[in-house]
Amino acid sequence: MPRLLLIDGSSYLYRAFHAIRELSAPDGTPTNAIYGFVNMLRKLRQTTPADYIACVFDAKGKTFRDDIYPEYKAQRPPMPDELRSQVEPIHAAVRAFGVPILCVDGVEADDVIGTLALVACTQGIETILSTGDKDMAQLVNGCVRIENSMTEEVLDEAGVLAKFGVRPDQIVDFLTLVGDTVDNVPGVPKCGPKTAAKWLAEYQTLDNLVANADKIGGVVGQNLRDTLAWLPTGRSLVTIKCDVDLTQELPNQLLDLAPTHEDWHTLLEMFRRYNFRTWLREAETRIADGAGVLPGTEAVAAPVSKVERHYEAIRTPEQLAAWLTKIHDADVVSVDTETTSLDPLRARIVGISIAIAPGQAAYLPLAHRGTAAADQLPFDETLAQLKPWLESPTHKKLGQNLKYDQHVFANHGITLRGVADDTLLMSYVLASHERHNLDDQAERELGETTIKYEDLCGKGAKQIGFDEVAIEQATDYAAEDADIALRLAAALQERLAQEPRLEALYRDIELPVRDVLFQMERTGVLLDAQLLSKQSHELGLRLISLEQQAYELAGMPFNLGSPKQIGEIFFEKLGLPVTKKTPKGAPSTDEDVLQELAKDFPLPKVLLEHRSLSKLKSTYTDKLGSMLNPATGRVHTSFNQTVAVTGRLSSSDPNLQNIPIRTAEGRRIREAFIAPLGHKIISADYSQIELRIMAHLSGDEALLKAFQEGMDVHRATAAEVFSVMPIEVSPEQRRYAKTINFGLIYGMSAFGLAQSLEIERSAAQNYIDRYFGRFPGVAAYMERTRAEARQRGFVETVFGRKLWLPTIKAANPMQRAGAERAAINAPMQGTAADLIKLAMLATHDWLSNGPLTSRLVLQVHDELILEVPDAEVALVQEQLPKIMADVAALKVPLVADVGIGLNWDQAH
Repeated sequence: MPRLLLIDGSSYLYRAFHAIRELSAPDGTPTNAIYGFVNMLRKLRQTTPADYIACVFDAKGKTFRDDIYPEYKAQRPPMPDELRSQVEPIHAAVRAFGVPILCVDGVEADDVIGTLALVACTQGIETILSTGDKDMAQLVNGCVRIENSMTEEVLDEAGVLAKFGVRPDQIVDFLTLVGDTVDNVPGVPKCGPKTAAKWLAEYQTLDNLVANADKIGGVVGQNLRDTLAWLPTGRSLVTIKCDVDLTQELPNQLLDLAPTHEDWHTLLEMFRRYNFRTWLREAETRIADGAGVLPGTEAVAAPVSKVERHYEAIRTPEQLAAWLTKIHDADVVSVDTETTSLDPLRARIVGISIAIAPGQAAYLPLAHRGTAAADQLPFDETLAQLKPWLESPTHKKLGQNLKYDQHVFANHGITLRGVADDTLLMSYVLASHERHNLDDQAERELGETTIKYEDLCGKGAKQIGFDEVAIEQATDYAAEDADIALRLAAALQERLAQEPRLEALYRDIELPVRDVLFQMERTGVLLDAQLLSKQSHELGLRLISLEQQAYELAGMPFNLGSPKQIGEIFFEKLGLPVTKKTPKGAPSTDEDVLQELAKDFPLPKVLLEHRSLSKLKSTYTDKLGSMLNPATGRVHTSFNQTVAVTGRLSSSDPNLQNIPIRTAEGRRIREAFIAPLGHKIISADYSQIELRIMAHLSGDEALLKAFQEGMDVHRATAAEVFSVMPIEVSPEQRRYAKTINFGLIYGMSAFGLAQSLEIERSAAQNYIDRYFGRFPGVAAYMERTRAEARQRGFVETVFGRKLWLPTIKAANPMQRAGAERAAINAPMQGTAADLIKLAMLATHDWLSNGPLTSRLVLQVHDELILEVPDAEVALVQEQLPKIMADVAALKVPLVADVGIGLNWDQAH
């Protein structure tokens, strides 16, 4: 039976737009609707082949329904600008996929679809309506069904009855009674779907119901009788017109809807422009293969890898010898480990995978156990054979997140050398806002769907260890990981080669700092667990005291962690003012509300202190001591290079970046980070680094002068803003200037400044105006940066790191404003991140290339923390600031402040 596929383009247009948010091309152009629509179309063409096909969109302008009822769809807001800009590219994509488009003036897409469905039925042609519009259910019959490709719902005659409770031929009457709030078509008040279905089950048709309206009791019956005069109009509005004159659009009727060949050259350019990389590779493959097949078959199927896979498990001495020869002869080898743990310092090797060329990989099982342990080579002897190659600096290796594997090998006494590339870091440098795990990279860069860890080992409580996986299945998974990393490296190298500044950032900063971070993680930092335990006990006593204080202020005991109980006490018992509500309409007791109320009322202030100390206790004083590595007696955090989009490092297990330092209790946590006997902790912190970068980037003469002459920049700023001599600046004026300096870096508005300084908004705006009047270069830089960000979709650091801003053209003003603030701050924060990494590299090189035994142990924001023997303290104190100052030549000097102490707090 021939088949006609009718796609409700207007319905899918909005659904695609709302299903995916904040997706944009490199230049900031919104692409969420384009991506969603094309993805839907490709899926539809792959799963629903058809002899005839059309994608139908609503035409611009009024339709006959507007003449019937001027309020029809009157409440609908205009199409968002972000969506409007994507309509024409979507039309172009549909045509390029060989799908005819229909857009008929004076009627809606539904009417065109209804007319074509009727024509097809009269010719015995099966018709599929691809839509999510419930109104289309009235068209369903023996040869017409609905398939919603976004929800995979299929509605034939039985499906319509099951979903709506009425037959397809009753849908028009059903919709007339219920009404359509989306299209602003009134129905019978208080008549919902269940009532309408019950009436039609009894009376079958609307006409019969109307004839018996006086028999319907209750309020809804009276509503029906009151609505009788409207019902004919309502029915005409919800009835799909099935006699639209299409002779002009389709002179040959359905024959004009035969699908045509895809225009892969047009699709190639489109995918390239919008950065749809997986589809881009598919288009390149189709063009290379001279594709000329009709859409709807294999032509638009997901891209198929051209790489033939030859994976093997190394189980015999002969196989091992052969692969040792292969890896020694290869230009570069991809390496990956399968282990017993995600903790890099405790993980033990289960197996090793290697890849020498695309599709050519092997897995060496070494410690599988139980039924999975058959035919494995001896563990120690085999590692001993691999060790010379693993430790050879001349044999190049690559992989995904090799810092982890480097730890794993170190756990077995092997020093991994010769690391040439890391696909995790390559991906991060190219697009820090993307996901960088191997599975997502494989899908994005290679069009490959990889085997997931959960597919082998399961999830949750039933998850097994990798050492329990059968070697055959383990080989497919592990060898694939090494193979994919090898192929990813080639693809990413090609992209990096096209952007020299990003390649330099990767080669000169990110890749070498990876090894410095490895050494720091390996070293760890000494911790005074007894001191932490004492602090935890003291915090516990203070929390008990605060609870009692809160009970007294509230006049009753209550759960300090219950927003419901806090709300009842605040707003019902104590009558505190409601300043904010939750999405459900209840008075809010979140952090902002407590901060505001704490200015005037004691109980919120007590609760804030309780929350702060409770978090400090649970996150740090209770937890840090338990994270000591029993083998080293130290805490070993993991430094993450690929989390923050700005290039800043983060740390985890434990997170040492967010130890609060604004309170005395928070600062005391740092007392527990101690130096070993005969050593000191030295801290070197870049002074006002982001302000210095602002001066460099903006080129503002007054700001440059202040830094070049070594002035107190906040005092200099205050002198300019308040029109006084620097010596006359009061402490309060300096505080105001400091808030302005740092606030503007983060895009603070007059409203935000007014809140921070607790002054009137007009006064805050006056300060900002004065600031920009005195520092015009800063104002010009900010405006120039916003404009460039809107034009390019990204900003850059001094060293060329790209910081993408997907929402810089968002229709939502708050999203757009947030992206503009990020555009100002990101170059400064990103450049500061690059500088501290360069400082780490320079410091590590200095310490490694001499007789010194001092070691880097931590990096937090703009600060380096070293563990230094007493005999080396004077030299490190003298040289470290110079080393950090010389890592880059900016228009202002870089300054590092150095502190020394027996613990981190003393040194800071």
